[in-house]
Parts: sequence; structure tokens; C-alpha cells
Amino acid sequence: MKPLFVSGIGTGIGKTVMAAILTEALRADYWKPVQAGTDTDSLRVLSLISNGQSRIHPETYLLQLPASPHIAAKKENLRVSIDRILDEYGKMDSSRTIVIEGAGGLFVPLNEKEFVIDLIRALDARLILVSRNYLGSINHSLMTAKLSRAYGLDVAGWIFNDQFMNYEQEIVGWSGYPSLFSVPLLPSVSRESVLEAAQRVSPSVRHLQAAEPGHPVE
Repeated sequence: MKPLFVSGIGTGIGKTVMAAILTEALRADYWKPVQAGTDTDSLRVLSLISNGQSRIHPETYLLQLPASPHIAAKKENLRVSIDRILDEYGKMDSSRTIVIEGAGGLFVPLNEKEFVIDLIRALDARLILVSRNYLGSINHSLMTAKLSRAYGLDVAGWIFNDQFMNYEQEIVGWSGYPSLFSVPLLPSVSRESVLEAAQRVSPSVRHLQAAEPGHPVE
């Protein structure tokens, strides 16, 4: 079963909360292989999910500095290695659905030569793109989609977060990738609100656990 890799059109778009909703909806496992900053997304996801089946895997790289991974690693005289991440992934239960959260967007550098997009390809993951509805997000979303297609990534579709204006279907049409679900701006982010959202979107994402992935809309 292919892993599900959650990436975004940028930083600060609610990717971790959307990953928590997806993890809860699928009762999947969760993994953030590269974490920069000690206020970890793994602990946040753990605090937001309710089911007893999901396992939170430890980070392969837990870096202290909240910065781009290649900078944070250099500060500790380390180098983020995709091969090491793949080794850790190979030890995980392949029968379980796993939600992998990336760092920022597709071209966040992991080291001096490789980027998040290279990790997605190495994992042979299905990519889920998170777009937050803000002024300028159409441009950022379509650039992300264009890069995904140019690199031949297997894109499952979009998660739309927040609602600035209703242009999600235009992004779907222009990008050629379907909408998986949309989450309005949550009045508060809590275990209860994540569970409610997960229950609502669960029918829309169950197909992601199918043995044979679907294809993007053309």
C-alpha cells in the first residue's frame, strides 16, 4: 500500500491539522520524518486524534532549530539523508495506511542537493496537496500542481483549508487534480473538532486505502 504524503503550497497553511483529520478519518498511522523545531507536529497530531488504532512514529530527524531542514541540520553538524528515511520507512508495517507529513512545500531543501519533492518520489508516495484559501493561494496552488505534474508525482488530490473565497473548484479545474475534501476555518482546533471533521470527510477519503490508486482528473 502506497504511503500518503501530505504537502502544502507553503508554510503556515494548516497542514498538520489537515494531516490529523486525515489520520483520524482513515485510522491511519502518522509520521513526520523530518521535524525542525522542538514544538513537534507529531505531539500535536497525537493530541488531536481520538482513535486507539493510529500509531505515531518517531521522527527520523528531530532538529532543534525551527528553520529549513538543511539549515537546522547544518547547525547540528548533520545532513538529512533520504536513504536513512527510506531505511526507517522500510521497518514499518506495510499493511497499515501511513500518513506522512512533509516540511513546508515541495521545494523545501532537505540537504544541499535534495528537496521534499525528491523524498516523495523516493517513497513512491501518493501526494495530497493542502491549499489554504488566502489571497494569492491560487497562484501558489497552481505552481505546486504544475511542479507535481512535471515531476510525475502520483497526486491523489487537494485538501482545502479555510474559506477566503469560493474558488476551490477553479483550482480543481485548472490543476486537473480532484478535491478530496474542504474544511472551513475551525473556531477552535481540538480533539473534538478534528474528530467531527474526520467523521464528516471519511466517506470522501476511504478510497485512498484501496490497493490500486486512482488517477488524477484530466
